[in-house]
Amino acid sequence: MLTHHRRPVCLSLISTDLPILSTLETAATLYQKDLHRFHLLLHQEQEQSPGGDQQMPSTAQLLWLELSPRRIVLTRQGNSQFSYRHFWEQGVYGISRYWLNEQERHLSDSFQLRNYTRDITLQGSPLPEFLRVEYELWAAQECLGHYVLHLEIYH
Repeated sequence: MLTHHRRPVCLSLISTDLPILSTLETAATLYQKDLHRFHLLLHQEQEQSPGGDQQMPSTAQLLWLELSPRRIVLTRQGNSQFSYRHFWEQGVYGISRYWLNEQERHLSDSFQLRNYTRDITLQGSPLPEFLRVEYELWAAQECLGHYVLHLEIYH
């Protein structure tokens, strides 16, 4: 039976070798699929400012995480022009796919990178409270950096 819980969360993306740090604190809905599988939905509002004094309205983004002890999938979709999906599985080269959200999608509007997942740590029982994914991002034979996805789910 699908059960859900509303929880405050903190999601961070950190690069260990580049000056990249992004943090999102918001409320999320945690859905329990079965004993060790969960879906976590986060809504993110982004302010858009193309430059100058003109302000554009904010756009809603949906971050959807599929959580299990061995596999994590993160998808970002919404009204903006840019979406992505990351597939992480410990010890495996996964796919990070990026695409543009336009009415007429063209194959050239998307691209893929590979990621190598060094470690996945999912803790908490019966509901997850902590997730850490350590991975490398690759384009062909070139490493684009080492990253950590860090998620805290507060109860």
